[in-house]
Amino acid sequence: MNLKTLTTRVAHLSKAVGVFIKNEVNNIQEKDIQEKGLHDLVTSVDKESEKRIIRELSKIMPEAGFIAEEDQQLKKASRFNWIVDPLDGTTNFVHGIPVFSVSIALSEYDEIISGVIYEVNGDECFTAWKKGGAFLNGKDIHVSKTKTLDNALLATGFPYYDYSLMEPYLKLFEDLMRNTHGIRRLGSAAADLAYVACGRFETFYEYGLHPWDVAAGTLIVKEAGGKVSDFKGGHDFIFGRQIIASNQYVYMEFLNKLNSFFHSCL
Repeated sequence: MNLKTLTTRVAHLSKAVGVFIKNEVNNIQEKDIQEKGLHDLVTSVDKESEKRIIRELSKIMPEAGFIAEEDQQLKKASRFNWIVDPLDGTTNFVHGIPVFSVSIALSEYDEIISGVIYEVNGDECFTAWKKGGAFLNGKDIHVSKTKTLDNALLATGFPYYDYSLMEPYLKLFEDLMRNTHGIRRLGSAAADLAYVACGRFETFYEYGLHPWDVAAGTLIVKEAGGKVSDFKGGHDFIFGRQIIASNQYVYMEFLNKLNSFFHSCL
């Protein structure tokens, strides 16, 4: 099976799971919500969505292993692995805020080769496969052509358990508030990355993220012509818990600014 066909099948699966998630928005009750870590929520909908995804992905590529958010007992394979976030933006989902996504990526020897993000409420399916370009509901997308941070709209996430970099984070945040078009916090890293890929945001940055939060989005951004790195400008952005995703023009200006605040912490 070629990557285009595989990605298309995963997109159909993501949409089907998205329909299930959306139908459950008004059914969620307090008994269905658990706190698996500090301010880190999981619901019965997350768990059921992941079960459905894993069952169908196992049919698409039986030899692949899994790196999944909710079931840590799943085994990783040596070559191919699915990286799955069944509901990215659980806190939004619990509170009825309409930004949450299904995110599924396929890696080969830790290189992401296929990625799908389905933003449930917008019915927007972002897809990419290695050397195949990036798409939104089947139409080509590209990162923005904005040249400077002064004219850029940025996205970030707020730390909810790891406060070790809070001081430089807040100083950078203040600087960006004063010197850009603004900063948004959607509450779904997958959606943030998808929005960089289609040019809605110029840059997204965050620390403390997991592989399932970013794996699909990193490929979509790169295939849309963007640049992705960790906070040092390196390549450890899937497992390194730090990510910058940007268009090519603004990337270096942003990286230099970030390092002017974080240089003693990295």
